[in-house]
Order: sequence, then C-alpha cells, then structure tokens
Amino acid sequence: MTTIGDITMLKRNVLSAAIALASLAGVAVEAQADISANAALVSDYRFRGISQSNKNPAIQGGFDYAFENGFYLGTWGSTVDFDSTEDFNGSLELDVYGGWGTEVGANSNIDIGYIYYAYPGDDAGADGDYQEFYVNYGWRDLSLGVAYSDDYYGSSGPFWYLQANYDWSFVENWALSLHVGYNDFADDVFLSSDKGYYWDYSVGVTWSVVGVDLGLAWVGTNLNKEDVFGTSWGDDTAVFSLSKSF
Repeated sequence: MTTIGDITMLKRNVLSAAIALASLAGVAVEAQADISANAALVSDYRFRGISQSNKNPAIQGGFDYAFENGFYLGTWGSTVDFDSTEDFNGSLELDVYGGWGTEVGANSNIDIGYIYYAYPGDDAGADGDYQEFYVNYGWRDLSLGVAYSDDYYGSSGPFWYLQANYDWSFVENWALSLHVGYNDFADDVFLSSDKGYYWDYSVGVTWSVVGVDLGLAWVGTNLNKEDVFGTSWGDDTAVFSLSKSF
C-alpha cells in the first residue's frame, strides 16, 4: 500500500487514492538497497484531477531501485489517450525519476527529487515532454509537497504544483486518503479558458487483500468543459484501481 513516503507521490497517488490516479506502490523514504516493482489497472488515469486516458481504463507499472543511503532511481509508465487530438496522438507516458529521502526528526521525513515526463510515439508535433523538480515533507499521516516545472506540458511555460495529503489506516488492511492540490500556470495557455490556475481534490479508500490493493476514489477539479477544450476530463468521477507491488 502506498504511504506518505512514496517517492513517486507525483504520479502514483492514484492507486492509493491520495491523489487518486496514479498510483501510485513504490519506494518509501526509509529506503533499503532493493529493487521493487508495481503494476496496476485503473478505470480512469487521472493526473492532478484531469483524465489522461480519455476517461477510459489504463494499464500502469514501474520499477524502483533504492540505495541504502536514501538515494533512489525509478521509472513508471501508463497507457494514455488524448482522443487523437491534433496536438497529441501518442498512447504511452513514460516517467523517469530520481531523488533522495531521509528522516528529519521523530515521525517526519523529507524527499527531494527530479522527474522527467516523456510521451514516446507522439509524432503530431506536440511539445509534450517536460521536467519537474519536487520536494515532499511528511509528518505522521500528513504530507505536503511542492513541484516546479520551467516549461510544463505543451510548452505552457513555468508551472507550480502545491499539494497536501492525509493518509489514515483506520483499521487493519484499510486506509483512507484525502488530497487537495493547487495548479498554478505562469501563462494562461494550458487551459482553453483564460484561467491560469485550478484546484484538484480526491477522497478515497484502499483495501489490501491477499497482497493486492483495491482502491475506490472520488476525484475531481473546479474546472468546467470550457476550461479543458470542451471535454469532461476534469469532471468529478469515481475511479477504481487494482494494484500489486512486487
């Protein structure tokens, strides 16, 4: 089950429902020298509240390697579907990341890293690939994070993402996850309206049984169809996930 120390919080909170679409089981901050892997099936791949799979199911998975000194490397991928728009016709997202995490006091930790989002197979001329730097701080069941990109998806300019997550294991094998995120764009070109920001949020539960995590989350944004090019990709919806760590 994903914890607040997940180094892939940016993408894999979907599986645990902390961000609710991603999801993302990975390497914890108390990293040991080990290789881990994860695989998942989600009913809708939501990243920061917006569907990346045209509101259809997606297959996801990744590998992580954690060193004893707290450094880690990993990769994660997912099928995507942007409805074969003129700006993007790829069908795969592939992320590569690395960073360092450590404890900074009783019941608290910090995670600093870099992630590169790539969309191989995109031949429609979209400048989709982009990079982010992130810092996450966790205290008990609460985590706070900030990410920055110098040029966000689609060459939309500088971007900041602020998020807060609360993950509570309220009974054995059950966890409740709450998330809220703030997306801030320097240029008002990412959305089709002139809005330069939006909020995303999710509430979810995860149940671990026989080594498999079953998740159900309610995910949404404060966007309307005008903001996301006439689509319902940012509408509130229920997301189901089935994931396993190896």
